[in-house]
Amino acid sequence: MIQPFAYVNPQAKIADNVVIDPFTVIHKNVEIGEGTWVGPNVTIFEGARIGKNCRIFPGAVISAIPQDLKFAGEETTCEIGDFVTIRECVTVNRGTRDKWKTIVGSHALLMAYVHIAHDCIIGEHSILANSVQLAGHVTVGEYAIIGGLSAVHQFVNIGQHAMVSGGSLVRKDVPLYTKAAREPLSYEGVNSIGLRRRGFTSEKIAEIQEIYRLLFLRGHNTAKALQIIEAEMPATKERDEILDFIRESDRGIMKGYQAR
Repeated sequence: MIQPFAYVNPQAKIADNVVIDPFTVIHKNVEIGEGTWVGPNVTIFEGARIGKNCRIFPGAVISAIPQDLKFAGEETTCEIGDFVTIRECVTVNRGTRDKWKTIVGSHALLMAYVHIAHDCIIGEHSILANSVQLAGHVTVGEYAIIGGLSAVHQFVNIGQHAMVSGGSLVRKDVPLYTKAAREPLSYEGVNSIGLRRRGFTSEKIAEIQEIYRLLFLRGHNTAKALQIIEAEMPATKERDEILDFIRESDRGIMKGYQAR
């Protein structure tokens, strides 16, 4: 299913029922899984590992070398999961010796003009809206949503089920289950609508909301708030995930709620 005027290097491993449209170029050391469609004018460089049933729209560039002056030509990869949609003019760079790979999880949606730099890890079912720009070494948790035109600083961690408002400058970590907005980026509540859509019960959402009230709304510093949460809130999977996320944050977390 390779159309005329497409170029596929003989060393690339392409499943039998992949469709490759005209004027696309696929380099050596590339693997593409069955059912994937690669639209016209796409460039896929060596090191790409693309899963099954993906859709790659015109102008996308996958697995180009990192825009990192420390990169010395080491053999690294860019790994795309199954059922990923990559819209027009998206760029996803391969890794460096830090993680050796860049990863986009299955069922992710990368809208037009998204840039994902080297060594990023994008969780399954995440959505990056138009023109989101991720610097290197960023981690985005599963089911996270980043609004269009947002820019994310290197080494930032955005937790699972978090939602970041469009046009945000993300300089600090965004804890899981939260909504983040405004400048500087601040806590805007729990992503309760998203959590309900994904099967969280009202009781579980109320528990998460109480944890973040103690953290962001009661006037405690972060260290004191974590002590209170651990002492007063029952031990649950979600509580422990939140505590671990904050304690392991290298860049620090976003600001608490800011009155308008």
